[in-house]
Amino acid sequence: MKGRGCWESASVRSFCSSGCLNKLKKDDSGDDDDETASPADKSELHCTIQSLSLKLDDLSTCNDLIAKHGAALQRSLSELDGLKIPYESSEKLKAVNERATLFRITSNAMINACRDFLELAETHSRKWQRALQYEQEQRIHLEETIEQLAKQHNSLERAFRSAPGRATNPTKSFSEGSLLTPKGEDSEEDEDTEYFDAMEDSTSFITVITEAKEDRKAEGGTTGPVDWTSSDNVLDGASLVPKGPPKVKRRVRIPDKPNYSLNLWSIMKNCIGRELSKIPMPVNFNEPLSMLQRLTEDLEYHHLLDKAVHCTSSVEQMCLVAAFSVSSYSTTVHRIAKPFNPMLGETFELDRLDDMGLRSLCEQVSHHPPSAAHYVFSKHGWSLWQEITISSKFRGKYLSIMPLGAIHLEFQASGNHYVWRKSTSTVHNIIVGKLWIDQTGDIEIVNHKTQDRCQLKFLPYSYFSKEVARKVTGVVSDSQGKAHYVLSGSWDEQMECAKIVQSSPSSPSSDGKQKTVYQTLPAKLLWKKYPLPENAENMYYFSELALTLNEHEEGVAPTDSRLRPDQRLMEKGHWDEANTEKQRLEEKQRLSRRRRLEACSRGCGTEEAEKEADVYMPLWFEKRLDPLTGETACMYKGGYWEAKERQDWHMCPNIF
Repeated sequence: MKGRGCWESASVRSFCSSGCLNKLKKDDSGDDDDETASPADKSELHCTIQSLSLKLDDLSTCNDLIAKHGAALQRSLSELDGLKIPYESSEKLKAVNERATLFRITSNAMINACRDFLELAETHSRKWQRALQYEQEQRIHLEETIEQLAKQHNSLERAFRSAPGRATNPTKSFSEGSLLTPKGEDSEEDEDTEYFDAMEDSTSFITVITEAKEDRKAEGGTTGPVDWTSSDNVLDGASLVPKGPPKVKRRVRIPDKPNYSLNLWSIMKNCIGRELSKIPMPVNFNEPLSMLQRLTEDLEYHHLLDKAVHCTSSVEQMCLVAAFSVSSYSTTVHRIAKPFNPMLGETFELDRLDDMGLRSLCEQVSHHPPSAAHYVFSKHGWSLWQEITISSKFRGKYLSIMPLGAIHLEFQASGNHYVWRKSTSTVHNIIVGKLWIDQTGDIEIVNHKTQDRCQLKFLPYSYFSKEVARKVTGVVSDSQGKAHYVLSGSWDEQMECAKIVQSSPSSPSSDGKQKTVYQTLPAKLLWKKYPLPENAENMYYFSELALTLNEHEEGVAPTDSRLRPDQRLMEKGHWDEANTEKQRLEEKQRLSRRRRLEACSRGCGTEEAEKEADVYMPLWFEKRLDPLTGETACMYKGGYWEAKERQDWHMCPNIF
């Protein structure tokens, strides 16, 4: 009975496979000859079908052999059945005979199913090939159409600028911020440029460059810099400060990044809408620096603030402060990797009084949400402090990173106190395509002593914009709202400023909007990005400063990021060991939180205990009310550098 059941099951499977395949062929036939594939596609399809046919022939040969040997086996079994053998052996012989028959029927069913599959594959392959070819042609046609429209748009713009009756000399008009080079007006679009979403509203003013008579006489036809006023000289060459040889020799390279591949979607598909800091991420998506070190890296162009100390005009100083705020984004253009989330209580010091003239200290003061406090003292006469909380969301196609918290900068001599906040960073093409990062949003810098203001606008990159990529524009105004300087540039390359000599409203546009026209003197360079080190593409695109941040130093606190083992292993290229170590550290951090929760629960309820466990008491910073912003933020309370001088670290927690 058992053998009979197997035979019936095999018969049903054979019927279903053959019948269903034939039905599919009937349902899907009918338009086979509507379109034809290209010769190359036909050749490839023919080779595939021919290969499948050869395999089917092999299966047929095997089937014939199986049938032949199966028949011989059944004859032998029949001969044995005719012999006088015990009843028990006779029953076993019948079972063997049924199994041999079943094997023969199954092999025939397999060959029939393979033949039907080949015919079905041949039918559907032609349809799939035609559908794919159609989609490819449509995509190419769409790309060509959009590219042609963009070129026509630029041609019309150039024709409009060069039309008769438009002013050419001595003034030159262009949209705000195009102070970098004139080539953007006359050059064709780069055919290899990648374009993205449509751009939001552009800036609300227009800049016109003019040459004052006294300035033209002073120039005498040369291309040298033009002195605006005696006090303006401090802005000349602000970004060209030579970097002298450091007293301590720093490293200039790290081990090359290993070629590890990992599917981001396999990790991120279940995390859409969640906080990035709560997603367990392997080190494959990291760079061997912590967020504390990335925060310290904002000081790379500290010389802008050193220069700003000597400004006698607060609006001039604001220009340099604005350039400094933009320069902190220049390291992000190629740096799409995620820095390590610092452990709670982790610190990072940058003791560079000798060559940079400053000391910097960061401490991770909260884990959820991740928050870091930062304090910088410069011997040149300024100090900077901030508490930055990183809020990040994965949205499927892109990742938004929103730094929350105010940045304070104070100049001791003048008492000028500047406050601003960071813009939003967006990482695009998370799932498909080449990753790229953009900075968007508005930044307002306020001098709380003089009430001077600078409005900076980070323009998102757009397919339809003729402007340079990663563009930043801005206006510096005094307490009365009078504009003094126009800023323009890009957050990944350079910033310039131009002094305003006259402003007037423009005629309303067709949509009813009115822009302010600023007449300015020629622009001056404020800041220019340093070139990347040689072989930077294999070293995570680190700058010269970034290469030194994780360099081992003696005498730092035991909580310093340089001593973090998983980060050090990753830098050396041992990523598997780094992932193991990262899991150990994260589990140790969770255990520490459970212990704090248990300690708190002894003296209060469970809900209150959870709140207490999350309130971590920083070691070097303390919560204070910020009188300027009205927010509570962590500010440096002192003691770190004195502890380093004594090498007394007994108060530091064991986090590694």
